[in-house]
Amino acid sequence: MATNKELLSKGVKYLFGALPLMFIGPSVMYNAFMNKKNDFHYVVLTVGCLLCITAVVLAFIGLNTIVKAVFNDEK
Repeated sequence: MATNKELLSKGVKYLFGALPLMFIGPSVMYNAFMNKKNDFHYVVLTVGCLLCITAVVLAFIGLNTIVKAVFNDEK
């Protein structure tokens, strides 16, 4: 069983893209909860939630791509 190296590198790139978002998203959300008196509380909270959701989606796509590369799924 040979591994598709191009597809594997694409999956790793997705995971490396998700890695900083996994730390930035919760930090932004923590900042929003600490500054509830600010007028932009809900905007910052929404941005933090979107960053967290993006991190999860990118991690899922990356892991799915890596599994396809390892097991040679031709779909």
